[in-house]
Amino acid sequence: MGDIQQDLTVGAENAGDRLDAFLADRIEGYSRSRLQRIIEDGDVLVNGKAAKVSYKLREGDEIDADLTEEPVARFEPADIPLEIVFEDADLAVINKPAGMVVHPGAGVPTGTLANAIAWHFKFDVPEPALSKAAPKDRVGIVHRLDKDTSGLIVVAKDLETQEALSAAFRERKVHKSYIALVHGDPRENAGTIDRPITRDRWHRTKMTVAANGREAWTHWKVRERFEKFALLDVEIKTGRTHQIRVHLASINHPVVGDATYNEGRDNSIANIEIKKAVKDLGRFFLHSARLAFDHPKTGEHLFFTSELPQELAQLLKTLRS
Repeated sequence: MGDIQQDLTVGAENAGDRLDAFLADRIEGYSRSRLQRIIEDGDVLVNGKAAKVSYKLREGDEIDADLTEEPVARFEPADIPLEIVFEDADLAVINKPAGMVVHPGAGVPTGTLANAIAWHFKFDVPEPALSKAAPKDRVGIVHRLDKDTSGLIVVAKDLETQEALSAAFRERKVHKSYIALVHGDPRENAGTIDRPITRDRWHRTKMTVAANGREAWTHWKVRERFEKFALLDVEIKTGRTHQIRVHLASINHPVVGDATYNEGRDNSIANIEIKKAVKDLGRFFLHSARLAFDHPKTGEHLFFTSELPQELAQLLKTLRS
């Protein structure tokens, strides 16, 4: 998928406009809600710095928009099996397998979580947007997991629930905890990484820590130590693109199996059996293990857990042996 780069200069007639409204007016084929997510992911820079969705433009502002996800005007529901952990009339919590993309994009029109839940929940997907019965644009998806991250993800069945859950995520009222296997042996038993994250200017498919990025907060705690590896519990308060992977790599403890951010550490593993096990994994070792939030309609506190999938558990067994 090729990147679409938009470089825009704000004229006097648009001074005072909101950033998201300005982009929605200037960029064809992208809904305002999709552009808002792109801005929130740090893929839109104003005068070289990440900006908020509600930023009020000034004459002369230089906008650099990196539209890495091309819009999908239409996609079809698909009969794809789902492991549903919890479901009621308003929402569902799903245990997503590694390898499943959350939402269709250029080159990935089907086989995604969105296709699957559109089928399962009987959402109608007309051209160009969804019916009022189903959440617009993202088919009820409230947050995302990377393709190779497995584990818990919540989806909404109606617009009211989607908006309420989205607000809970923005206000950091949702507890998200992951399990990660990393390279190296951390000196401390726990730590907090508070470093802004933005799009890498030189490698547009990657993220990086940078002073001009968006706020990002990750807390980690050692669960188990191995020789040259550590198993961590990881909690995040913000949900930046690739946040856990970027943050852990920034403290020299990149996620095992993550070829994008661990700079060849997998290839340097000395133990032949472990090196082969990591290669055979075919994914990185990151799992969404715990998810907790208040039900947006009943107020009930919901808490869910997910065991490590077999391939990750097997790698730990190899390390322990």
